[in-house]
Amino acid sequence: MADKVLESIRGGLIVSCQALENEPLHSSYIMQRMAVAAMWGGAAGIRANTVSDILKIREEVHLPMIGIIKKEYADSEVFITPTLKEVDELASIQPEIIALDGTDRIRPGGIKLEEFFREVRKRYPTQLFMADCSTLEEGIRAADLGFDVIGTTLNGYTAYTKGNALPDIRLIKSMVEKTQKPVIAEGGIWTPEELESVIGTGVLAAVVGTAITRPMDITKRFVKALHT
Repeated sequence: MADKVLESIRGGLIVSCQALENEPLHSSYIMQRMAVAAMWGGAAGIRANTVSDILKIREEVHLPMIGIIKKEYADSEVFITPTLKEVDELASIQPEIIALDGTDRIRPGGIKLEEFFREVRKRYPTQLFMADCSTLEEGIRAADLGFDVIGTTLNGYTAYTKGNALPDIRLIKSMVEKTQKPVIAEGGIWTPEELESVIGTGVLAAVVGTAITRPMDITKRFVKALHT
């Protein structure tokens, strides 16, 4: 089943359909319609945040799902599926892939990734897990820990990678070559041409979010062009 899921997204576009509480499109129904539009447009998969959004999307969309829960904790910078509580919530609805932070940063409660993922894998031995990483070293470590898929999701979003030009083709290529695991590229892909270049690195698939599903940010880019 796991191999079938990965093969179904190979060479394809995964569309991230997310809107946080402080964003104008925050609504499980709206995210469902975004996902339907992505499916009709030819997307191979969907990345979605929260149990409620995932369940709503699944009513109409039957593509492989990368599920996450974004949750902030006061004692950690990690916010993508940061604790076992979020993993358990996602596992209860069985998205094809569960993504979680795979960076060097300490998780809530002072827990390191190695300890955290050991327990995660023990609880859910057959679930596909994706590590959202920000550096090559993190990707290699995540692969060694037993993650099924490695992502470049957090490159440019950790304190030690902030300001990196995205999409980072060099990092993506290195991830493919060095981790020996399927890689899903994500981050800063704004144009079809950039997507084509990313897929050309040999990644399993690529995620595009903001450029497709965040009209506020798309509008800002156009407005900025008027003032430059």
